Amino acid sequence: MSDSEIKEIQWTIHTTNPDIVQKARASLSEVIDPEIGMNIIQLGLIRDVEIENGIGRIKMILTTPFCPYGPAMIEMTKAKATEGLNMPVTIEMGMDVWDFSMMEDPSALDWGMYA
Repeated sequence: MSDSEIKEIQWTIHTTNPDIVQKARASLSEVIDPEIGMNIIQLGLIRDVEIENGIGRIKMILTTPFCPYGPAMIEMTKAKATEGLNMPVTIEMGMDVWDFSMMEDPSALDWGMYA
């Protein structure tokens, strides 16, 4: 798939702090969903990143509400976001229900499982 077909999710920091977007994306992309084997950026699990009063605020969802790896993924996301933004970070869990359309590159899930 070409870059023009990948839909990069736009966060608040794309407007307010564009200089740190790539570092934040790079750090957060190190968090892998162990069941799916893709990172949380590819899956579209990071719904927003903003900075308020020197604190990073991440709005995140999981692929399923009862994800057995959820707590570990949330802690890893907080650690990687703190590293990428170079400031304290809070994680807010969104109530959105994840689906394939939220992915930056839905064709990456073409495992032959969904005909």
